[in-house]
Amino acid sequence: MPEIARFYGVIITMYFGDPSRHPVPHFHARYSEYEASFAIDPPAWLAGMLPRRPLQLVLAWAEIHQAELMANWQRLINDEPVQKIAGLR
Repeated sequence: MPEIARFYGVIITMYFGDPSRHPVPHFHARYSEYEASFAIDPPAWLAGMLPRRPLQLVLAWAEIHQAELMANWQRLINDEPVQKIAGLR
């Protein structure tokens, strides 16, 4: 999965495979041994698990970068490379 952002120990990745398995635009977040997936519009937790603080950081980051996340999702659909997105500071 291509990495698109990294901040405070959280790694954000995004990929698009089989459209029947990936109907909702989303991204993945890893933190230590935890992993979760998040919808882009609106930003929301979908599945998996992250501790409370990293979960809050990911949702705040997704709110800020929602348009960039959707643009990356469209790039993946078009079989184009994703672009890096700034992390939280």
